[in-house]
Amino acid sequence: MLAFLCTFSSFKTTLGLDEISSGKTGTGNQTFRSGQPLYEDQRLVSKGGQFEMGFFSPGNSANFYVGIWYKNISVQTVVWVANRETPIRQFYNGSRLELTTSGNLILFDGLSKRIWAANSSVGLSSVPNKGVLLDDGNFVLSDGLTILWQSFDYLTDTWLPSGKLGIDKSLINQRQLLTSWKNPDDPALGKFSFGMDPRGSPEFFMWKNQKQILWRSQVWNGNNFAFFPNLLTNFSYIINGQAKYFTYNISAPIATRYVMTYNGQINQLVWSERYQKWELIFSQPADSCNNFAVCGPNGFCNITSSPACNCYDGFQPHSQEEWQSANWSAGCIRKKPLQCSSNGFNPVSGISMPANSQIMDLESAQVCQFACSGNCSCTAYAYNGGRCSLWTGDLLDTRALVDFQGDLYVRSADVILAKGKKKSSVLVALSITIPLLVCISLTYLLWRICRRKHNKKGETSENLLFLNLGFSSKQNTDSNNIITGSKPGGEKKVFNLPQFSFSSISAATDNFSPANKLGEGGFGPVYKGNLFDGHSVAVKRLSTRSGQGLEELKNETVLIAKLQHRNLVRLLGCCIEQDEKILIYEYMPNKSLDLFIFDPSKKYLLDWRSRVQIIEGITQGLLYLHQHSRLRIIHRDLKASNVLLDDDMNPKISDFGMARIFGEDELQANTNRIVGTYGYMSPEYAMEGLFSVKSDVFAFGVLLLEILSGKKSTGFRHSDCLSLLGYAWELWISERVLEFIDSDLEIPSSFLPLRFMHVGLLCVQESPSDRPTMSDVLAMFSNEHMQLVFPKKPAFTTSGSLGLGLVSTGNYSVNTLSTSVMDGR
Repeated sequence: MLAFLCTFSSFKTTLGLDEISSGKTGTGNQTFRSGQPLYEDQRLVSKGGQFEMGFFSPGNSANFYVGIWYKNISVQTVVWVANRETPIRQFYNGSRLELTTSGNLILFDGLSKRIWAANSSVGLSSVPNKGVLLDDGNFVLSDGLTILWQSFDYLTDTWLPSGKLGIDKSLINQRQLLTSWKNPDDPALGKFSFGMDPRGSPEFFMWKNQKQILWRSQVWNGNNFAFFPNLLTNFSYIINGQAKYFTYNISAPIATRYVMTYNGQINQLVWSERYQKWELIFSQPADSCNNFAVCGPNGFCNITSSPACNCYDGFQPHSQEEWQSANWSAGCIRKKPLQCSSNGFNPVSGISMPANSQIMDLESAQVCQFACSGNCSCTAYAYNGGRCSLWTGDLLDTRALVDFQGDLYVRSADVILAKGKKKSSVLVALSITIPLLVCISLTYLLWRICRRKHNKKGETSENLLFLNLGFSSKQNTDSNNIITGSKPGGEKKVFNLPQFSFSSISAATDNFSPANKLGEGGFGPVYKGNLFDGHSVAVKRLSTRSGQGLEELKNETVLIAKLQHRNLVRLLGCCIEQDEKILIYEYMPNKSLDLFIFDPSKKYLLDWRSRVQIIEGITQGLLYLHQHSRLRIIHRDLKASNVLLDDDMNPKISDFGMARIFGEDELQANTNRIVGTYGYMSPEYAMEGLFSVKSDVFAFGVLLLEILSGKKSTGFRHSDCLSLLGYAWELWISERVLEFIDSDLEIPSSFLPLRFMHVGLLCVQESPSDRPTMSDVLAMFSNEHMQLVFPKKPAFTTSGSLGLGLVSTGNYSVNTLSTSVMDGR
């Protein structure tokens, strides 16, 4: 390899001032500046003399382009083209590449017509004023300190060392692809492209017309690819919040590059000084077995066998006639259909992994197998180095691979126990099989007995990753149908809340990764869990430091499992294993109400109609709890952070850890333990521990006034008014209601903000008997002609009412407030 002489400098992400030379732009300079264009007879040359940039005309073409090529290689080899789709078709003196004072890189023809622009200043906080060609072939624009635009972000057909190939969300065109030239004389976009899997998995694909998959590299295993070897190169996979991409450097002082050719090959080439030509050292697809899914579904390719395509054990050709004529596109089908209870897996060695895997980090191969066997649609799994790969549906694009380490386990109706070992006689086979079947039968019978016992105790665990939200979403209308619906014969049907295994919850949350954390409150942190079908759930994990414990968790589990209403968040299951106490909820993508109404940058997203919809939804949810559910429930912690918003901004009341059940004839109760959130608690509850449905009505009134005003109930400590209620009352009695409404709202004339404020003030009156019920509130909203009584002065409007709500009763303090704020689930 020492014959290949060409040196490279490493790619730099920032530029020092000493790298940008002074002087006029001209042949040999590495820099051009704003106001000093690069003309058709000039070149930029990198500092070490490795690359140059300027105007060129490829092959026999009469068109002109701006590009970058190797300077010291005798065969002109263009590695980047700026205007590949918009050539200069008639060359005039005065054609130029110019960096404007506004920071845009623009190509003009000789008639000053704009041919191409990089729009290099779009979305940037500063403006580039200098262009530099680096020794790795990257052309960068900077402000003198930081790179603001670079050609490595906008590849053409060539991937150089230090270049990036992947997905970058910060770029206008997020996918960084190699795209072939149309032909050797035309650098315009060709048919073939090469890049990373657009779904984000670390794997390379080749496409035709960016749709038809032609080839894939196999998933990156941390060191290399099955079909993309590290020849003279060291690959690195980079992942951060904005980007996922591969880059590479070289292990020898040579010139090398990857090229997506116009005839559909991804080639690696090195420059031979001895022979003065580019030598091909790697090319794909290398043979027919490398073509994507050449053997169809459930078939694998072996280039050394005849025929080249084979079926997995337990499979047979879809069409024997087509198979014999070397038409393998229909692939293979199972000899026996799978049953969901069929958990057998046949190991398949020496082949590459199929396409379209779902990958997650799990602690053992046994857990990986459990993850697959628990899902009826999972057809295969593989485990390697802590990484579990699962496949659903047909298995595509596998081939024999001699040096592959690891096995693919394919689900089968008939597990092959002694693959490849011929039995000497039927008697020998039976002597092994019959005792084995007896043993399996006894084991299965014992397992069923134990499972039945566990079922009675409610101790079985399910796999959260395979939760079917489509099915459970049907249970959202009538709790009576779920809790007490009748089976044939009049027997009552009992609601069973699913219990999920801790290992499956850990897998769904990526081991409770901070990146999946949605928020944290008095109960503990809440994480986003990702299911195999693409849906998400919210995972609420009890913190060991939480003031709330098993009692609150059991309370919330029992209550919300029996409550089914479209304005209440759905509980999907739980987990109680050793010290872990976890609840699984439906995931609310828009998180909680407080994140919108109290955030100046987001409150505009909730217009007047949206806020009215939210208010009415909360009303319906509370009315269901107080009156229409099978149980009468007092929530006791209604607040903006406990109202979650779904995709359509519909409200759902959450967090029932503090809730209490009332009997049919029970109107009021007393507690020595005050729980809730300051600013939302009614005076009789905060001072005397008395609570009733009117306690929730008070909290609803505070929340209603917060939604109308966009102000927090406790945000008035340094003003003339002690609270939001005092502020509202002051504006009400002075007939300045519109001053109370959020100034960012445009209120349609068909709505009456006065009425909503009026209802809010009625709900926060000091005496519980003066407050309306939630059924009264609903009537007030739905009937605009209903006469409303004049509200009395609210509680907590002056410092003499309660102050901070600290009250002592006897020998104990009833101030054990939960002031948690949750970011949403």
